[in-house]
Amino acid sequence: METSSFTTALLDWFAQYGRELPWRGISDPYGIWVSEVILQQTRIEQGRDYWLRFMERFPTVEALAAASEDEVLLQWQGLGYYSRARNMHAAACQIVEQGGFPRTIEGLRALKGVGDYTAAAVGSMAFNLPAAAVDGNVYRVLSRHYGIDVPINTTKGKHTFEAVAQQLLPENQASIFNQAMMDFGATWCTPKSPRCLDCPFAETCAALRTGRVNQLPVKEKKLKIQERHLTYIYIRHAGMTAVRRRPAGDIWQGLWEPLLIEDAPMPDLGCPLTLLAHDVKHVLTHRVLMADFYLAEPQSRPKLPDGYIWIKEQDLGDYALPRLIERLLERLPASK
Repeated sequence: METSSFTTALLDWFAQYGRELPWRGISDPYGIWVSEVILQQTRIEQGRDYWLRFMERFPTVEALAAASEDEVLLQWQGLGYYSRARNMHAAACQIVEQGGFPRTIEGLRALKGVGDYTAAAVGSMAFNLPAAAVDGNVYRVLSRHYGIDVPINTTKGKHTFEAVAQQLLPENQASIFNQAMMDFGATWCTPKSPRCLDCPFAETCAALRTGRVNQLPVKEKKLKIQERHLTYIYIRHAGMTAVRRRPAGDIWQGLWEPLLIEDAPMPDLGCPLTLLAHDVKHVLTHRVLMADFYLAEPQSRPKLPDGYIWIKEQDLGDYALPRLIERLLERLPASK
């Protein structure tokens, strides 16, 4: 394996084409950590704006730890995968209790929600620890360049790619190498329509040489996507509406929603229901949600199921909502 030539070519490419990002060049582990958590399931264009707003609202790990979970979820609203925000809040409390950020991979890995990739990314960029950060971009670049067809979503694949990336890591340049790999995979060696013709590795890329660019990396068959049907009823009475916080053990834990009817008959709320939306599709990782949305405007307050509370309609924006609920509320007519 031509370790030095690959690494040298990658760093040369990065010096010319690396992206300018607001968290680049900083050594603050908190700012780096926040960026990595946001970008786990978020496009960088959207993630940049969220990072700036999040850092303005919670400029230090102490500020994040001191906030309530509701405050954190509200700032996270629209990013999805809300367990990231809950874990980050819990980890911030851990960090403050410990007196600061851990400075070892093992210490970082012990934080709530921090996996191997995030620990390596933060450790290398903040503390120059010699750890290769392996994400989807890295899997793609290495599998194509070296012709590795071990499935990336297996234990063997994970260990294989981590070993290759670690071997390529230049001495005392872990931070720049990891950022270069991320950028190259995200902007050049992309999943579709990679820039093979002007790629610095065109002559050494096994996938290009054997015509397998579109076949690599290999991934084992995914789980079957499940469909779930939800019915939401927005109750409007005297400037008030009913919401509940979603429980643990299901999607959107800790977020708020209007009256939900799932696998149950429609309730009698003492008034007709107006259908505002039918079969609104919302796609999650392993399931597809189909939602109906109704408006109920009873003359008197109906009895609510356990867990629901009355709030002022004008205060609804103070509650963190799933993106699907935001989309449904866009169909809501103004109060008369």
